[in-house]
Amino acid sequence: MKFDYSKLNGRIVEIFGTQLNFAVAMGLSERSISLKLNNRVAWKNTEIAKAAKLLKIRYSEIPKYFFRNLVHES
Repeated sequence: MKFDYSKLNGRIVEIFGTQLNFAVAMGLSERSISLKLNNRVAWKNTEIAKAAKLLKIRYSEIPKYFFRNLVHES
């Protein structure tokens, strides 16, 4: 299943300015973040929890950022 991370990506830019800055704060490489945001590698539960804390995302808001189904237009 693929997810739409556009809202998450917007929040990353809003809080950290760049994916690189966010990656550093997460303790991951920029490539790792890019792979996750492009549905190539899945987010681990611990990474979601850490990202939510860094991005000031409330627990109840996590599904809107991490589990929004990707809708393809035909």
